[in-house]
Amino acid sequence: MTRELICIGCPMGCELTVEVEDGKAVSVTGNTCGIGKKYAETEVSAPTRMVTTTVMADNGKPVPVKTRTAVPKEKISDVVKAVKSTTIKLPARIGDTAVENAAGTGIDVIVTKNAG
Repeated sequence: MTRELICIGCPMGCELTVEVEDGKAVSVTGNTCGIGKKYAETEVSAPTRMVTTTVMADNGKPVPVKTRTAVPKEKISDVVKAVKSTTIKLPARIGDTAVENAAGTGIDVIVTKNAG
């Protein structure tokens, strides 16, 4: 099977062609760097994404947050629900954990802007 992808690993947006066998990339073409190859291999076997959103602070204002690392694509909705059901206490500093082990993924959600 062949999959066509556009790499999101850097601003170049390379058009990738990935030959897939048994759910794994056996060849990747079209990439101009190693990031594209790694992206394609992950995308066809176990796609992940960073999640960015906001969490509500105890003063009623939103605070920007993101996952510490990429989350399996099928868990994104669960992670967002976990964040939206949370309220954090201020002050909050960049890097503070807003949600531990979001949706059982083992991945924390962290604050990305100082607040309060």
